[in-house]
Amino acid sequence: MTKIKICGLSRLEDIAAVNAARPDYIGFVFATSRRQVDMETARALKQVLDPGIAAVGVFVNHPVAEIIALAEQGIIELIQLHGDEEEATVRLLQTQTGMPVIRALRISNPVDIRASTADYRLFDTYDSSQYGGSGAAFNWDLLRDVTGDFFLAGGLNSSNIAAAINQVNPYCVDLSSGVETDGKKDRDKIIEIVEMIRKIRG
Repeated sequence: MTKIKICGLSRLEDIAAVNAARPDYIGFVFATSRRQVDMETARALKQVLDPGIAAVGVFVNHPVAEIIALAEQGIIELIQLHGDEEEATVRLLQTQTGMPVIRALRISNPVDIRASTADYRLFDTYDSSQYGGSGAAFNWDLLRDVTGDFFLAGGLNSSNIAAAINQVNPYCVDLSSGVETDGKKDRDKIIEIVEMIRKIRG
């Protein structure tokens, strides 16, 4: 069954929505973004998150010590690196935290699909002005020969999620703007798309 990640949660209402929908993962964005949360906010949200849902910390060129601190305090259970981090940083975080690391790659052509020592790769849309969260999809044909479990992000929503899953067969789909209304997470959209995905690969 295709896993589901709802990324960019920042409010108690967001947590209530995912607790009702029960995706596999949620994402706390610690990078500069309109969805950014700080450690204390993430801690408060994690305390009311259903324990069956794993929290992913999303970072862009973040100090390693701060990532490790979030991991050690139980605020996150997976680490997603969305910046220009070196493979040595991936290995260090794996060793220091014992947690899975997701290496985000921004895709515009086949050269961008590179190997990583991370536990998972996440393929997102390339945008020269930002590291992620553009809300735009990329050419999924580029992933035709990719092997192994990977996350698919980039402009996924209720209108294209079935095509994405059937064409690309990702381990996990990563949704953010596609479950928002006016820049805020929308409970009804979250519940609807989780139910839709479960039926696609139920």
